[in-house]
This record gives sequence, structure tokens and C-alpha cells, in this order.
Amino acid sequence: MTKKQNNTTYGEVSASGHDIPMSAHKARRVIDQIRGRSYEEALMILEFMPYRACYPILKLIYSAAANASHNKAYNKADLIISKVEVNKGTTRKKLKPLAKGRSCLIKRSTCHITVRLNILKKMQNLSIDKLKMSEKNI
Repeated sequence: MTKKQNNTTYGEVSASGHDIPMSAHKARRVIDQIRGRSYEEALMILEFMPYRACYPILKLIYSAAANASHNKAYNKADLIISKVEVNKGTTRKKLKPLAKGRSCLIKRSTCHITVRLNILKKMQNLSIDKLKMSEKNI
């Protein structure tokens, strides 16, 4: 038996949503706008975008940040969105009744969204603080 290796890195927190009732293409349109941004900046972008896909993505980002603050005691202001992926889910099939006892098939697509938040490097914060201190001393 072989051990399954864990690919998560230190400081990474994730949340995932399955069978969200929208197409993966429409979710990717929103996801591409927030990938690589900070937590607070992504929340502002999602609140003001006019797409229906923003609300479930916003809930997932809130959930991942809550996981980070509760499970690992991270500050939400230090989080960045490191990886967001959207995969196609199962297709729900419904029947629409037609005249004369007939029916036609309606296909409703779903998607799976995974959000991974990463904490900013402590070394980057220290170097920024050192620059600020040196500017004050000059």
C-alpha cells in the first residue's frame, strides 16, 4: 500500500462548492477577474459585478476565509486568492410538458467551484515594514 501524498502547501486553506446550478463557462467569467487578488479586493469586485455567478463565489470566499480564521487563526486581511478552479458538474435533466401528451428534455448544467486562499509571506510583510521605517528615519 502506498500513502496518498498531500499536495496542500503550508498556509493554504480551501473551500469547495459542488453542484452549483450554473454553467462552468459563466462561473469562469467571474473567477478570472478575482484570481490572484487579495481577499478584501476580491470581495469588493464580487459585490459590484452584475453577474448572477458572483453570489455563490462570494459565499465560497467567505467560507474559505472563515476556515482560515477559525482553524488556523489567520488574519483575513493577510489572505490572497491563490487558486480558484471551476469544473463542470453533472447535468440535471427535467421534462417540460408539451401539447398532446408530449414532452421535451431540458438540460440544466451545474459546476463545482474550489477556492484556495493562501497567507501572504511573512518576509514580504517584514521587508515592507523595513522600507516604511527607513522612510520615516530619513
